[in-house]
Amino acid sequence: MIPYLSERFGNPSSLTHTEGREAREAVEAARESVARLIGAESSEIVFTSCATESNNLAVKGSAWALREQGSRLVTTAVEHKSVLESCRWMAMEGFATSEVAVDGEGRVDPDGIAAALGEGTVLVSVMHANSEVGTIQPVERVGALCRERGVRFHVDAAQSVGRIPVDVAAIGCDLLSLSGHKIYGPKGIGALFVRRRLRIVPLLSGGGQEKGRRSGTLDVAGIVGLGTACRLASERLAADAARILALRERLHAGLVREVPGILLNGPLAGRLPGNLNVSFEDVDGQALIQDLEDVSVSSGSACAAGSTDPSYVLIAMGRTPEQAYGSVRFGVGRGNTEADIDTAVGAITRSARRLRALSTRVLPPPPGQA
Repeated sequence: MIPYLSERFGNPSSLTHTEGREAREAVEAARESVARLIGAESSEIVFTSCATESNNLAVKGSAWALREQGSRLVTTAVEHKSVLESCRWMAMEGFATSEVAVDGEGRVDPDGIAAALGEGTVLVSVMHANSEVGTIQPVERVGALCRERGVRFHVDAAQSVGRIPVDVAAIGCDLLSLSGHKIYGPKGIGALFVRRRLRIVPLLSGGGQEKGRRSGTLDVAGIVGLGTACRLASERLAADAARILALRERLHAGLVREVPGILLNGPLAGRLPGNLNVSFEDVDGQALIQDLEDVSVSSGSACAAGSTDPSYVLIAMGRTPEQAYGSVRFGVGRGNTEADIDTAVGAITRSARRLRALSTRVLPPPPGQA
């Protein structure tokens, strides 16, 4: 990325000079790398600022484009907020939205999707893997169902691209969202796969970049970074997934061994290799996170940072508010080692025991009271 931040400042839409053509070549090379990672054609890749924008464009752009055909949207109760809020925003535009329930592991039943496909359904949006509990959804079965019914299908794959195999043809989706920073690329860049000849109404009007689907001057450095991240993910996916899965299993086994009263949220299998979400009995998740000094974890999606409500994903899975408040999400990644895992288990064990001791300590009565 550095040359495009320090030396090569050409606008890829300005093809009348060498600098612009060089920028365009870099953008198109990156577009090819993104497409190759998900089994698409480069002409089907639209660059955006992030997966949130991609999700908004997919949902709103499809709904507006298909308004004459129907006004019903179907999604699940555990989607990313950018999908849920886009559907709810379209409800203010006169669309009806169904949020299909999930089971105790956070998985949607395709039969539930089928039951929600009432007359006039124009779009189904189901994420590939959940951002909080890592549950992998049966998107291939949903894709087949949508093809049978002639309904457009969008997949939010921000969490799965680069971590597990993603192929738009195998999934059978018409649109698919992804994000740069989820695969070790830069923040502030994303992409949307739009199947050939599919019409969407753009969110941004202007110079008509990205074939009129997303106007605005392209972030060449960010796009180059995303392209490189996708290329590296293609080369390393199988090896990374196996190693990261082994580290996650080491983390889970260590926590179960050292900290009694742990509840696994989501399935043991059928989840992202690096995701582990557990609830600690009699421990507040936020308090645990704040007590840890050298271990960086979260209580849920970073996109919901600052919320004091329990995780809507865990509540939808049937967890109690207490269990949801006691949850912590661990993300194991490419740079982690066995030593990191063992350090984390030790630090978390000490913090959990300390917090439990504080919560059960009997305080003396106030002065003057027996």
